[in-house]
Amino acid sequence: MQYNITCETLNIWNIGSIPKSYIRVLHAVPDAPNVDVYADNQLIAKDLAFGKYTDYIPVPEGNYHVAVYAAGTKTNPVVENMLMVRPDTIQTVAAVGTLNTIGLLAIPDKTAGNALGKSMVRFSHLSPNAPAVDITLPDGTILFRNVSFKQLTNYLTVDPMAYTLQVRPTGTSTVVLTVPNVNLKPGMVYTIYAIGLLGKEPELSALLVMDGMNQ
Repeated sequence: MQYNITCETLNIWNIGSIPKSYIRVLHAVPDAPNVDVYADNQLIAKDLAFGKYTDYIPVPEGNYHVAVYAAGTKTNPVVENMLMVRPDTIQTVAAVGTLNTIGLLAIPDKTAGNALGKSMVRFSHLSPNAPAVDITLPDGTILFRNVSFKQLTNYLTVDPMAYTLQVRPTGTSTVVLTVPNVNLKPGMVYTIYAIGLLGKEPELSALLVMDGMNQ
């Protein structure tokens, strides 16, 4: 399990009192090199490695051209797309797939927990070769059912504690990944990302990320 791993993040918008939103970038392409990420030709993430993500970056609302390049270069982007940023929103922009199928996925994040003394958690399937999966407790209790590649569940409100989670191909009892010590704190909001490759390198793993501005 990886926790709150960041790369160099560049805050390049001087937005003053303009209503702002926030974005961060996640590198989830297992066969891609480290990358530099630009928004409207401004560098927002430098030398971002697989499985790592930036802090949130404040940005004005608007439409942005996002381009991802191999780190240290600025020709022939590995992927580029438009990103819409609405006012007062928070989102994670994930590079997903493989180098042959790479794309950008905009994931809306929750700003804060809404249940006093509880934790909130959801699951995002970003492993490009894994089948649809169920996320369960060790006793087989299903928390998230039948989640396919690039799908995102709703947040689930749970008691704050340390959990052991298991990843199972949907409808089976086969455990392809066990994730111990998923420590959820009261009032906090999390996403668990499945990244990596099933049966290949880099191997399938889980990335626990705290969402929103209450980090």
